[in-house]
Amino acid sequence: MADATGAEFGAAVCVGRRAVLGRWADLAAALAAGSLSGCGFRLRQPARLHFASIAFTGFAPRSPLAAELRRTAAAQTRVLDDAAHAEVVLEALEDRRERSVVASTAAAQVRELTLRLRFDFRVQRPDGRELAPKVSLLLSRDLSYSEATALAKEQEEADLFRDMQGDVVEQVMRRLASITP
Repeated sequence: MADATGAEFGAAVCVGRRAVLGRWADLAAALAAGSLSGCGFRLRQPARLHFASIAFTGFAPRSPLAAELRRTAAAQTRVLDDAAHAEVVLEALEDRRERSVVASTAAAQVRELTLRLRFDFRVQRPDGRELAPKVSLLLSRDLSYSEATALAKEQEEADLFRDMQGDVVEQVMRRLASITP
């Protein structure tokens, strides 16, 4: 009978410890949340533009980068087609996607590719006064390649270019947010 009460006592102590540890865990979580909110921590917000209108010039007619830049900027400011009436003009100097073979087999089969997205631009006023000097952005990604899975690799390549394009748009928007005309 002493063994039964000893087992019950051990179980009661174990339950008591869990309750105390649970309270400590709750307290630690509340302190962590309070300290993060007290220090001003916030998730990254989209860059805020400090001008009323923008025009994009110099892009190829069906540039996917231009389309995404227009869509992203339109959420915050007016996007105009006429550069003469815009407060800020982003001029694309180069918008190029490259694909180069990095490694191949002795039988001349491609094994690895490098994908590059290059975007050069400058920001100016409609009268030609420069607001930001020429900026060159170059992103690259490596892609393994197999001819047996060529269709899947084409999709992966398109996804990588789309991701790089999103990165470029974020960088351009941060640079535009730093401009005060």
